[in-house]
Amino acid sequence: MSQFTVNLLFVGGSFLLYILIAVWAKAGTTKDFYVAGSGVHPVTNGMAIGADWMSAASFISMAGIIAAGGYASSAYLMGWTGGYVLLAMLLAPYLRKFGKFTVPQFVGDRFYSNSARLVAVICLIIASVTYVIGQMAGAGVAFSRFLEVDSTTGLIIAAMVVFVYAVLGGMKGITYTQVAQYIVLIVAYTIPAVFISLQLTNNPIPALGLFSTHTDSGVPLLTKLDEVITALGFHDYTADVDNKLNMMLFTLTLMIGTAGLPHVIIRFFTVPKVADARWSAGWALVFIALLYLTAPAVASMARLNLMTTIYPEGTAAEPIQYENRPQWIREWEVTGLIEFEDKNQDGRIQLYDDTSEAFSAEAAARGWEGNELVVNRDILVLANPEIANLPSWVIGLIAAGGLAAALSTAAGLLLAISSAISHDLIKSTINPRITDKGELLAARISMATAIVIATYLGANPPGFAAQVVALAFGIAAASLFPALMMGIFSKRVNNVGAIAGMLAGLVFTLTYIFVYKGWFFIPGTNNLADIPANWVLGISPLSIGAVGAMFNFVIAFGVSSVTQAPPQEIQDLVENVRYPRGAGAATGH
Repeated sequence: MSQFTVNLLFVGGSFLLYILIAVWAKAGTTKDFYVAGSGVHPVTNGMAIGADWMSAASFISMAGIIAAGGYASSAYLMGWTGGYVLLAMLLAPYLRKFGKFTVPQFVGDRFYSNSARLVAVICLIIASVTYVIGQMAGAGVAFSRFLEVDSTTGLIIAAMVVFVYAVLGGMKGITYTQVAQYIVLIVAYTIPAVFISLQLTNNPIPALGLFSTHTDSGVPLLTKLDEVITALGFHDYTADVDNKLNMMLFTLTLMIGTAGLPHVIIRFFTVPKVADARWSAGWALVFIALLYLTAPAVASMARLNLMTTIYPEGTAAEPIQYENRPQWIREWEVTGLIEFEDKNQDGRIQLYDDTSEAFSAEAAARGWEGNELVVNRDILVLANPEIANLPSWVIGLIAAGGLAAALSTAAGLLLAISSAISHDLIKSTINPRITDKGELLAARISMATAIVIATYLGANPPGFAAQVVALAFGIAAASLFPALMMGIFSKRVNNVGAIAGMLAGLVFTLTYIFVYKGWFFIPGTNNLADIPANWVLGISPLSIGAVGAMFNFVIAFGVSSVTQAPPQEIQDLVENVRYPRGAGAATGH
């Protein structure tokens, strides 16, 4: 059986499962569509949160970016994990107690203003659309290789599958589909990792294999990796970062952005009680940890496997001939995600850091005229089984897992966008008299429209998956997270302050991102596009969300302090959410 047939069986079988679940769990009411009827078991919900959380950025791109950047890129791991803990501890129980299942609904009611609700809708849509671009881009990467189609065709297939199970089933269908997707993606991620860890270290647990001895060389795995890449001009894999301010702000941006993203917050309303929301958070952390503890090992082993594939006899020897390149490189070249250019016409593949001044003399002595192999970071996890010559069924499994990761989060994001438009914009602002049936229709139309837009943008992403997702986290960090925190923990912040803070954080962050990503042309700037030397205080566009959040907090508190305090009933509401009275409230009933 050919590899394509195996891939088709795994991917097609998983897609059929998702669609059957959606048909079984079809949403019949708006409550089913938005919060799955609030009847999901905490363990089931925890698994669904895990799938919602571990997007294409986690499954496909996070290990790739850690593989490329080493310790410096571990901020992705720390920020996303820490952000989940922040969400579970500081926001989820209180929002569940408040009883408003969308972020704009909470903002509108807490700050007693339809204008605040509208600003929250705008912030939510911008952050969620940016996030979903990364998911669709990740789906395109997986499809382009494993189903042997171009990425645009892959995106269209992915969009059609999401359309069926998300538009038909709503949150109810998405919840049970995400349970299946979690099982697929975690099995797909861990099985290749176990195989590769055994090959390289004889340790079946990848997280422990990362700190074990490299079988062939007899030295620790990370030491071997450092030796291999530094001999080719790259920085030490385990080296500390120079710009600690930027790393701190980037980690903080991911953390508070995570806590402000609406597609995970809404999941805490799918369980019957507040206590169940807390249990869901705990179970989700367990399910998330299974992948996040494995990712650094996958990243390190993938980088070592890639380098030793090109330099099979050690970095001092000549690299392989291009005509003798392994089959996995040939397969990925077809997708355009691996590119080779023989710059010195010697027929060999030179893979090294051609920006390193320290290595430039060594490269010149070898007759090398520049790095000749460009490898898209997003392919490393997906290509790992092929690099390690694992069985065809493992390759098919990881194909299904990568697509499950992308589609599960995409569905959650699309539902957040849909509910913001149909419930918070149409139902709460434009047409309060709309019937339940009419609102359900509006929700499905909104989601279908969002899928079309996301598919188009996914075909033209502004970066690789983890980068695009990081931008979304920055936008959420600067706009939504401060409003949620102040809404829960401050009785003094009023509607004028909240609106001013959200707008200030959003505008500041977007402006910085667009200017320093080179998406704005500003005369006299000499093109600032993603050039670290031009960043203000060395703060990258991916890290600016934390600064935007500070602006949000300062302006919101400042404006609120010089304007009228919120009505007493709003202050009492905040008090009740934070300090529930009565045994029933305390136990979550």
